[in-house]
Amino acid sequence: MDRKLMRNGNGWVLCLNSTILDLLKVDPKTDMVEYVMEHDKLIIAKSKKKRADLELV
Repeated sequence: MDRKLMRNGNGWVLCLNSTILDLLKVDPKTDMVEYVMEHDKLIIAKSKKKRADLELV
């Protein structure tokens, strides 16, 4: 799947749509993703870590 990069401040972002998030089983409200560069490929996976900025109820 080819995706465009979008401008964000001084850099560029890749937007992950809900279909990709569902395939990775990522809930952006609680989960984090990790990314790794291997040769010329970017690999994105669900992280074992959770977001630290959540409010405790």
